[in-house]
Amino acid sequence: MMIQFALVMSVVAFLVATVGFIYTYSIGRNQKFQGEYDTEISEKVQEHPYLRNPVFLACIIATGVAIASIIYFALNYTW
Repeated sequence: MMIQFALVMSVVAFLVATVGFIYTYSIGRNQKFQGEYDTEISEKVQEHPYLRNPVFLACIIATGVAIASIIYFALNYTW
């Protein structure tokens, strides 16, 4: 019973992380095409805009953790 709950919660966490990543990515793309920014963006961030964005990193890490937990529970579940 507990394994099924953990599996369902893992799938829900994966879906939330995926939807959050897609939504954040779409907002980021829309802002890129708008005219003005509040401040100058440093050159390091301009070179790697996705790797330097903590929101994207959080979504990527959460997605990775969700996938790892799903795989872990799937391999340890006795069918």
